[in-house]
Amino acid sequence: MNPIIDAIQSRRSVRHFTQEPITRAEILEIIRSGTWAPSGLNNQPWRFAIVTDPELKARFEDLTRYGRVIAQAPVLIPVFMDRSAMYHEVKDHLSMGACIENMLLAAHSLGLGAVWLGEILKNAQRIRILLGLPKDLELMAVIAVGHPARRDQTSTRRPLDEVIVFEK
Repeated sequence: MNPIIDAIQSRRSVRHFTQEPITRAEILEIIRSGTWAPSGLNNQPWRFAIVTDPELKARFEDLTRYGRVIAQAPVLIPVFMDRSAMYHEVKDHLSMGACIENMLLAAHSLGLGAVWLGEILKNAQRIRILLGLPKDLELMAVIAVGHPARRDQTSTRRPLDEVIVFEK
């Protein structure tokens, strides 16, 4: 099978982590992979924070119902869109999704696990303030990263005949 297609189809959201540390090189490779996502006019609106400090990480736990995931993950990567770099609302949001997916695939390719936490967006402003970041940065997701505690996650997808709505 094609290694890229295999990575896309074998990646899973990982919500249970060991406490084995992640290297700074691994974190930077995940972020670097995010920056290679396509963006309109190559505006690259993404910005990232890296949170490894246990006390700071603990402050994230109360901002989501997935606090248990945050508590277990050795690293959090809050992903922001720099609104001052935007040129088109929809296109830039789509670019951010591509950036986040690249990061999830990079983590998977490194033998790590990751999950895209979106529910935490209800407290986006509190996170931005907690990190001391300017208002131009809009939280898009928090990615929790670590070594998977288990690797037996499964998933299914709808058959193609259910998702293809037109063909001629």
